[in-house]
Amino acid sequence: MAKLIYSMLASLDGYVADVNGNFDFAAPDEEVHAAVNDLARHVGTFLLGRRMYDVLVAWETMDLASEPDVIRDFAAIWRAADKVVYSRSLEKAASTRTRIEHEFDPTAVRRMKAAASRDLSIGGPDLASHAFTAGLIDECQLFVMPVLVGGGKRALPDHVWMDLDLLDERRFGNGAVHLRYRTISP
Repeated sequence: MAKLIYSMLASLDGYVADVNGNFDFAAPDEEVHAAVNDLARHVGTFLLGRRMYDVLVAWETMDLASEPDVIRDFAAIWRAADKVVYSRSLEKAASTRTRIEHEFDPTAVRRMKAAASRDLSIGGPDLASHAFTAGLIDECQLFVMPVLVGGGKRALPDHVWMDLDLLDERRFGNGAVHLRYRTISP
């Protein structure tokens, strides 16, 4: 069975976006981006909320001619993966290998995990909160950026208790830290 992995870049105080919705503080440098790519390379399907999809869909058509290798690498990973976008309002996908679901169905996600030969990644804290609540998350991978933003969109859901086992940690030259946890089933 494939794993469902929540992977996110966040501030040290636990936010993916500040109070104004800005997330430029989490822009990875090349070293962090290469680590993100290495983790995403094992993903066969990205499960995305609408806002996360709107951010990432640029990778579908981005002109890569003058981009560094790390950017071209992620674009190839994105384009090769299947995408499921959860949105009540989106009618047509702007990327290939993409289907739209209007409701998050934990039973359907369990079936996807059981049938998949490659891991699934869930992106966007709102969508991920549903998966956390349903007990679907197998791994939580956070890239903690060396900044405090004081408020905004939280990376992790409130009111969810989950025991975790630290599998790996890594420090980067820019001060960011990657933390990889496995969820422990009760």
